[in-house]
Amino acid sequence: MPASSIDTYQFDNGLTLLVEQMPWLESAAVTFLLPAGCQRDPTTQPGLAKLTAEMLQRGCGNLPSRELEQAMDQLGLARSTAVTNYHTRLSAAMPATRLPAALSLYADLLQRPLLPATQIDDGRMVCIQELLAMQDDLSQKLMEQLRIRQYPDPYSRSAHGTLEALQEISIDDVQQFYTQNFTPRETIISIAGNVNSKEMSQTVNALFGNWTGHETSQINTTPPPGGHHHLEQESNQTQIGIVFPSVPYSHPDYFQARGAVGVLSDGMSSRLFSEVREKRGLCYTVFAMCHTLREQGCVLTYAGTTTERAQETLDVLLSELIRLGDGILPEELGRLKAKIKSGLIMQQESSNSRASSIAADWHLLGKVRTTHELSQILDDLSCDSINHYLANNRPTNFRVVTLGQDALDTTGANTTDSTSTNSGVL
Repeated sequence: MPASSIDTYQFDNGLTLLVEQMPWLESAAVTFLLPAGCQRDPTTQPGLAKLTAEMLQRGCGNLPSRELEQAMDQLGLARSTAVTNYHTRLSAAMPATRLPAALSLYADLLQRPLLPATQIDDGRMVCIQELLAMQDDLSQKLMEQLRIRQYPDPYSRSAHGTLEALQEISIDDVQQFYTQNFTPRETIISIAGNVNSKEMSQTVNALFGNWTGHETSQINTTPPPGGHHHLEQESNQTQIGIVFPSVPYSHPDYFQARGAVGVLSDGMSSRLFSEVREKRGLCYTVFAMCHTLREQGCVLTYAGTTTERAQETLDVLLSELIRLGDGILPEELGRLKAKIKSGLIMQQESSNSRASSIAADWHLLGKVRTTHELSQILDDLSCDSINHYLANNRPTNFRVVTLGQDALDTTGANTTDSTSTNSGVL
């Protein structure tokens, strides 16, 4: 892989800038992570962070909504905005020469948004449409319920909110949320691509160095509900979800856990694909994935199947999860390493991917891993190291969520292991 360097700059107002120089590219990308995620939504106003992010893009500085959009289009910005539990995230990729102009636009967007009262209903309608689309996506609906069963509130919240709350949120609520949560302290700006690190630090200092704002308030948590859960839905299909605790990304054993889950789910040679879908033909979709917060992690498992085959699918899924605790084979790990290393190589060819990745690293780790470091971690994975991890952290403490016509028998999920050390603590 080509060599890259990552520089970190801390500004007096609490802003963190990360720059990865990738001189072999012609592009550059920037990601902004702001401490304005849906965990900051008032309990009576779920969806406020998402509506605020939508309104944020409706003009800034001396540019009304349409002119701002035209200015970004003229720069050729491939841009996106998303609200996660922790953050409001804004990203843009472009030819490297246009990055300074793009940063100037985003400086106005974040510090001087117009938040026009005349467009609150338009912004509200966008959020409502996305909420309704999510509710129609049964797999996404199920995955949200899995996180609710695993993580304490507000770390399990969905950004979409509720229809009732979105209909009541006012422009004053949006303005207050912006004032309280769009602050340089805890904000991360990450830049990757064909850029000069020192020049980027000077540009960011000139544009964002005088930005001020409130300190974010402390988060109070409520434990998650226990047990299994069924969501009744008139459908010929049944969605099945299983969640169990694991280690977070910041834990020294994370990549041992990631390797084990990769053997379970990454690719058409994985156990879930071959055992559940190919050999038995039980479902049309099946996968498992690691999910992480800063100090707590889990494994989310999903299968979509027919109502008639749902119980057998659940039973086989649980059997495969439990069998994973017996260990993996060398050939399984070899295939997984090749797949993940290919992903790392492709990531090195994308400034957008690296900008997003280094911002996430800083949030989760307080430092950034280079692609060389990640490659070395993967090279060091072995069957012995993963199997040692699994022997001490067998998949257990399952929580099952199903969505469909009939509730399923979850007796096979009622396993616990008092010696397991795989649950994180917030």
